[in-house]
Order: sequence, then C-alpha cells, then structure tokens
Amino acid sequence: MNVGIDAAPLVQDTAGTARWIRGLLGELEHRDGLTVRRLSWGGPGRWTAAMRDVVWYPLLLPRQVRAAEIDVLHCTIYRAPLRSRIPVLVTVHDLAVLRHPDAFPAWTRLYARTGLRRTIRAATRVIAVSEFSRRETAELCDVDLSSIDVVPNAVEPVFVPDGTRAAGEYVLAVGTLEPRKNLSRAIEAARLSGLELRVVGARGWGGVEAGGNGVRWLGRVSDTELAELYRGACCLVYPSLYEGFGIPVAEAMACGTPVVTSRDSAMADVAGPAAVLVDPLDPRSIADGIDAATVRRAELVTLGLERARGLTWAHAADAAVAAYERAAG
Repeated sequence: MNVGIDAAPLVQDTAGTARWIRGLLGELEHRDGLTVRRLSWGGPGRWTAAMRDVVWYPLLLPRQVRAAEIDVLHCTIYRAPLRSRIPVLVTVHDLAVLRHPDAFPAWTRLYARTGLRRTIRAATRVIAVSEFSRRETAELCDVDLSSIDVVPNAVEPVFVPDGTRAAGEYVLAVGTLEPRKNLSRAIEAARLSGLELRVVGARGWGGVEAGGNGVRWLGRVSDTELAELYRGACCLVYPSLYEGFGIPVAEAMACGTPVVTSRDSAMADVAGPAAVLVDPLDPRSIADGIDAATVRRAELVTLGLERARGLTWAHAADAAVAAYERAAG
C-alpha cells in the first residue's frame, strides 16, 4: 500500500502533535509492505500557515497526491481536502477549540467555526489519539463511532526510570504556556504544598507567564533534560482543562514519576489507576493531590511503569495500518 502522510505540521509545531507525527512516521517508514510518502508545503511563519489552510490543503495537496500515485491519504491534523479521489483519513488530536474557543488565537477559532466539522465529516475515516478524543469527535462533530479509529501516542525511548535525576525538591509542570494548561492553579497548588514548581514548555499565547515566587520557568528543554526532570520530581502536576491525550502523563509514568492530573479527562483515561485525579478548577484539590502523590509514591510508580509499558510506536503503527486498510476497503 502507498500511503501519503501530511508532514506539514512538523514545520511549525514542536509540541505533542509533532511528537505524534514524528513517532508514527518513524515506525511506519520501516514497515514491510507499506510505502510512505511525506507530503508538505511551506515554512514555519504564521502567514505561511494560514496559506496552508486556505490553499495547500484544499487545492495543492490533492495535486501532490495524484502525482505521487498514492492509495490512501493520512492528514495528521484536522486540515484536509474536502474532496478527494482516494480515501482520506483525518486525525483529531483534541477538540479543545470547540470546548474552550476563548483559549485560542482568532485564526484557529475562525477555522473551528467554518471548516473543522466539514473537514472531519468529509473524511473516509477519522483517527483519534485516545478513546476520550474518539468520544469527543463523535459527540461534537456528529461522526459515527464506528468510523473512528484510535491511534494513540507513545513514549520515546529516552523516558525510562533509570538515569540521572535533576536535583532539588520540586513538582514539575510540562506544557506550552497557554490558558488551557491551567498553570495559574498549578502554581497556587504548589505554593499551598510548600514546594517549588518547575515549568517546562515554550511560550504560547493568552498572556500566560511562569516565574518568580517559587516558580522556575525552564522554557524548552531537550528530551534528555526532560527525562531527568521527570525522574527528579516529587510528581508531575498536570491539571490541564482539556487535552486529547496528555503526553506528559505517559512520559512521567514511564520515568517512574507519580502523576497528579485532572479527573474526567483524557489524562484520566491514559493513566487509569496510576494517577491521583483532582478537580482542575480547585487549587486546594490539586495541592491535596500533590500531597497524596507523595504519600502513595511507591504504589503510583509501580502502577505507572506498568501502564506506560504498552505505549509504544509499534503498537500505534499497528493501529494506523489497520485504519488505512479499513479506509481502503
């Protein structure tokens, strides 16, 4: 089978979406019986990104597909041609823009109102990154559950329990500085627990800041440094208001780090019993979760390591290939 895979998001995104695309591509490109063609256009600038949305996906991408003699097109975000001569799969990482539109820039909100649902409904099949995102897509986009496959995120090999640990007594928060990461409440919770909060993540939008008063913003770090920070942390505190998966939760579990995260969320699905679940709107609940993670550390480490063991790119690629075969009929 010849599969065209949309790699355009990699030129701009360095967060969870890009991790999923890189990890999946790296595994698929070594699969016997599968020929993968990366498809992309443009650079990292904002105007180029807008042009991809209005010109490349609807007009230029179908031409690339025809020229490459592709059997199935996999679009790795929820941008895709509305019409295609071959089966198209569209990936939904999350639908936060529909649940929390005020947390996003104007262009993203505009696309959510005008193109998102049309694009998802036009696809032959939809790929979600978690059971939570699968349910959300069915509910918010009026798509039948039977047409949605789950291709989960996975953990990179660097995230293991053995290795160097960052020094100090601290809790760790990981994620782009944006409103839905709920950083202000994580900061207050760490203060209530009497612990330093270290924050890893690129600057985002919405005026979110991190630093001072017991908070250290480290910006972007390498995966090796991030693994050291996970291993040294008392726990990962991840009270996001909305995610489609929550990669830091999986990475922390793989490093043997207790997790405190939001109840009734994708992260709760990913972690199962291996996390302390809290009310993300209540700093006191988050602080109590941090304290509980400290008390239950040995138990949570064991449960987390077992949970993370199944999150491999080989497993994700198996699921992706099965979805391609269903789309191709």
